Amino acid sequence: MLNEFKKFALKGNVVDMAVGIIIGGAFGTIVKSFVADIIMPPIGLMLGGVDFTDMFVVLRAGIENPGPYVALADAQAAGAVTLNYGVFITNTISFIIVAFAVFWLVKGMNSLRAKEEPAPVTTKDCPHCCTSIPMAAKRCPACTSELS
Repeated sequence: MLNEFKKFALKGNVVDMAVGIIIGGAFGTIVKSFVADIIMPPIGLMLGGVDFTDMFVVLRAGIENPGPYVALADAQAAGAVTLNYGVFITNTISFIIVAFAVFWLVKGMNSLRAKEEPAPVTTKDCPHCCTSIPMAAKRCPACTSELS
């Protein structure tokens, strides 16, 4: 059983998948930072200084501090139940950027793959009986018709 597991774990596909997962996680972190730190601040500024991470609706106020809450962190610290739609907007933009990047990566990889050329034609059909015969044949072996 140990040998079987060793064969499975050391297969190229498993190692490739593990590397892909690790790189994907790192890429996700970069994209999340890009969206939160580069994309969202200018968008928030254009919308009048809105910070998307602080866009939320209080569903139930906190026990220790009933609010109002200026920031999401304040609401969460007070134990309030919130609907965090600003965080959802940020994560949706992150997803769109990741999906777009993966699309272009796959498109690029597909263009680099060697295109398979069609196999050379080695047979033809007899015009009289429709039997498949070699290209060099002068006479059909099935109906004995002469071929041009």
